[in-house]
Amino acid sequence: MRTHRPGRHELGQNFLVDTATIDTVVGLVARTDGPLVEIGAGDGALTLPLQRLGRPLTAVEIDGRLAARLARRTAAPTRIVHADFLRHPLPPTAHVLVGNLPFHATTAMLRHVLAAPGWTDAVLLAQWEVARRRAGVGGATMMTAQWWPWYAFGLGGRVPAGAFRPRPGVDGGIITLGRRAEPLVGAADRGRYQDLVRRVFTGEGRGLGRIVAAAAPDVPRRHIEEWLREHRLGAGTLPGRLTAGQWADLYRLVAPARARTGGPGPVAPAGRRPHAPAGRRGHRPRP
Repeated sequence: MRTHRPGRHELGQNFLVDTATIDTVVGLVARTDGPLVEIGAGDGALTLPLQRLGRPLTAVEIDGRLAARLARRTAAPTRIVHADFLRHPLPPTAHVLVGNLPFHATTAMLRHVLAAPGWTDAVLLAQWEVARRRAGVGGATMMTAQWWPWYAFGLGGRVPAGAFRPRPGVDGGIITLGRRAEPLVGAADRGRYQDLVRRVFTGEGRGLGRIVAAAAPDVPRRHIEEWLREHRLGAGTLPGRLTAGQWADLYRLVAPARARTGGPGPVAPAGRRPHAPAGRRGHRPRP
């Protein structure tokens, strides 16, 4: 009997049908703690195995027909909610996010997730290229750099297109996210920090030396050159090659002292002892 019906094209539905991938996702979720919120439950490929973890589970599904059918196949403490995840309020208390994101709406959903309070961990399926870049493999994107001080991004593996029905035109990938116990930049500095990242990524120049000088004209050029040397970066290094710690330290170099509102001290470059190391929970980020 067929258990996974073709997804509705207008909703961007590509159901997960590969048991190995399902086991990988559930295994990653099992390493976390707390209630679960599933994004896009679909026909229950992840919902039913997640339910066996014995944790409270709220599964959000935009398709009313699928939500009603899945509700008949689940039992408390699992709860099926018929709603658009982008408009669904997430709980302010600690919880874990998991889901197979519609490929056409991945960026919008990730922005919604990153701006949401409460959740501690997330295990998400997206297009392979998006997953790889969000995890900073081969260079970080502007979105990753803008949120790195508060979240650790990881790559949980590649998922072949054949793992979905209907089959998409590209492979998928598993993104893991963990909220940092000790952010690298204070929460009140988020807007200023993210604006700096935007200016550096979109700035003109052939490398960080010129780009940062243009983005932060009030910072003496010699301070920028010293910062590059301390982090062992060439003047021609591109923004996507910076690490989370280097972005945080660049913000401290650029931000006026009167505008800073807290957060741990500068993150030291390789080979030097940090002034105040940023803490991480032992199980993050995941492979």
